[in-house]
Amino acid sequence: MDSSPERIANPWGVRTPYAPGTPWPVRTDMHLAEGTGEDDVERWVRSASILHSNGDALDIAVRDGRIVGVRGRPADRVNRGRLGPKDLYGWQANHSPDRLTRPLVRENGRLVESDWDTAMDRITSRTKTLVDERGPGAVGFYTTGQLFLEEYYTLAVLAHAGIRTNHLDGNTRLCTATAAAALKETFGSDGQPGSYEDIDHADTIALFGHNMAETQTVLWMRILDRLEGADPPRLLCVDPRETPVARRAEVHLAPRPGTNVALLNALLHEIIRTGRIDRDYIDAHTVGFDELVSRVAACTPEWAAEICDVPAAQIERAAELLGGARRLLSTVLQGVYQSHQASSAAVQVNNLHLIRGMLGSPGRGLLQMNGQPTAENTRECGADGDLPGFRNWQNDRHVAELAEIWNVEPDAIPHYGPPTHAMQIFRYAEQGSLGMLWITGTNPAVSLPELARIRSILAQERLFVVVQDLFLTETAQLADVVLPAATWGEKTGTFTNTDRTVHLSEKAVEPPGEARPDLDIFMDFAARMDFRDKDGGPLIAWRDPQGAFAAWQRCSAGRPCDYTGISYDKLRHGSGIQWPCTEDAPDGTARLYTDGISYAHPDMCESYGKDMVTGATVTPVEYRSLNPDGKAVIKAAEYLPPHEDSSPEYPLQLITGRTVYHFHTRTKTGRAPELNAAAPDVWAEISPAEAAVQGLADGDLVQVTTPRGALRARLRTTAIRDGVVFVPFHYGYWDTPRGHRPPDGLPGRAANETTITDWDPVSKQPLFKTAAARMTLVARRGTGTEGTEGTGTAGGTA
Repeated sequence: MDSSPERIANPWGVRTPYAPGTPWPVRTDMHLAEGTGEDDVERWVRSASILHSNGDALDIAVRDGRIVGVRGRPADRVNRGRLGPKDLYGWQANHSPDRLTRPLVRENGRLVESDWDTAMDRITSRTKTLVDERGPGAVGFYTTGQLFLEEYYTLAVLAHAGIRTNHLDGNTRLCTATAAAALKETFGSDGQPGSYEDIDHADTIALFGHNMAETQTVLWMRILDRLEGADPPRLLCVDPRETPVARRAEVHLAPRPGTNVALLNALLHEIIRTGRIDRDYIDAHTVGFDELVSRVAACTPEWAAEICDVPAAQIERAAELLGGARRLLSTVLQGVYQSHQASSAAVQVNNLHLIRGMLGSPGRGLLQMNGQPTAENTRECGADGDLPGFRNWQNDRHVAELAEIWNVEPDAIPHYGPPTHAMQIFRYAEQGSLGMLWITGTNPAVSLPELARIRSILAQERLFVVVQDLFLTETAQLADVVLPAATWGEKTGTFTNTDRTVHLSEKAVEPPGEARPDLDIFMDFAARMDFRDKDGGPLIAWRDPQGAFAAWQRCSAGRPCDYTGISYDKLRHGSGIQWPCTEDAPDGTARLYTDGISYAHPDMCESYGKDMVTGATVTPVEYRSLNPDGKAVIKAAEYLPPHEDSSPEYPLQLITGRTVYHFHTRTKTGRAPELNAAAPDVWAEISPAEAAVQGLADGDLVQVTTPRGALRARLRTTAIRDGVVFVPFHYGYWDTPRGHRPPDGLPGRAANETTITDWDPVSKQPLFKTAAARMTLVARRGTGTEGTEGTGTAGGTA
């Protein structure tokens, strides 16, 4: 058992080496409140992690009606008992004294405490007025990646078929939209092909823009244990920073930000040139290979070296690694998803696996990773705007199926065009066509690009803003109504991790004060709005989480994400279960596409695809012509230069990212003492060479400026590529005197003061890694902060 307090300094704990093809050994991690021993725990309640996407199974320790700690679950397939720092310490945020406990409403410009009836009456009254006067398109929803499946599905039903709006998306648009888009482009449907167990078998692991050591710490523990065992896998890391992953990699490629497509095209070029392809697999299971060959024919390592500023010899070494793998696992995350040509780059990783036939068997896996704990559920349930059950909005039969399940007319479900993505929802709010925005469990006043713009949108008097959250976040402070929500450990529901593993999280304690589960809030709203089906019955007939889960099972039946074989009772025993889980696969499904490509047929697919440059939707006729038999689509992509690049005025490239100790905008992790102490404030990283050019040193207070805005931070020199500055995006203003905005007339500390309002044409995911920037000295270390409110010397090892 590992319960060491050193898990801040060593986030990955002690090693348990193992050989390929053998089970990952158990290691049980635990952390209990000071003064609490295992014998003091009255109950252990089943749950899983909520502060990252890995889905670590854990049990919640309860004593005297309070959460007093957590313990990893050794029987679970995901983590075999291990927990990361955010798991071990993050639960303490539940007890924070500044939790919201009563609804707030805005009176005379100020938020004041109120009661539920008053708050909900204001919301329903405004909703009805807007729908009656301006139509359903005047109402929008922006949700999170941290609710439960049952809550997302309920939200999707009330938005799609109750209000009938197309304006519904999640902040998963910021972290995982490209994962979904890339899977749909290649396989016709969302759903991760691979499994975490592929780590146990792979001889080569490639991580593209994925700092797994900090974003999915337990998954990295699994790789570390393979590296310390017999016959370890070889690692390829693509990242402009020298991360912990890069330090363990056999080959580390550090390309210029925004050039991922050029690099990947060169890797594909080399693999094709050297004949390291599986022609039988390509012929049997794919379309589009000849176009790929033509596209990458001129993309030599030398060509890519000029664009990416990576030595051609290193690109050749990486291609040898990938081409020589017998069992290749690839993972992809924000270094691809939040960068220029995001979907095009992610699809090229898919292509790499298709041309090598590396799918569907142990060790041959592909994980287009998620960033949040329930991002997969957002996509499955339709809370990201897509139709629930991975149904295709362009397929009339799919719409009719959904209408039958909900007992509404097909025309009641908006499918006149693609779902409205988050960036467009905020643009509609800015332009005034959107009159109400309901924000659940997310903090766009810190997490979206170009924050000055976002604050101005949320502060408009004509926009009615509802915020449902745990704390008075930067966004909640701008709302007209604030609803206090229950959180993990205070409610029951299921959630699904990156490799399709479903866990049950059970209620352990009561929420504080009058806080309510999100499911209860959505059901209350639906009842007050009196949403009805076509026979006059209630549109939302369920009254509890199990009822919502049963409704979702019916919706998922026969679709790629089939949950019909999963039950709360099954989830209360043994391990998490991977969907699809059906009568034919009662124990779940480890890997997709074990016998060809299952979901890409024109009658089955979730999407017909998009143009990789413009994002224009492919028509059903075009898709049927291209792919009549439903094979995987190999989509080639041309490298295009970034929209914003460095210049004499802005000589650096700014990229933002995550640290091992924090999650999103620190609303939870910033309230966990150990995590906050490890990384209390923002910092900026540049290389020693860049620092020397400007005469800067570690600890100096610097200003990072882009055409949108500026931030101030303490400088760290690290092994990052020259010409790049890195800033973690977690830091906002809730723990500063101003609360929701930068100091008057001074730069802020939020990275998104500086990022650009731009997005990938296919996935519509914002670009957080392509801004042009400059860095200037504000004050030498130890000479004061010169008015930079809340900006101190950052700690931690990230």
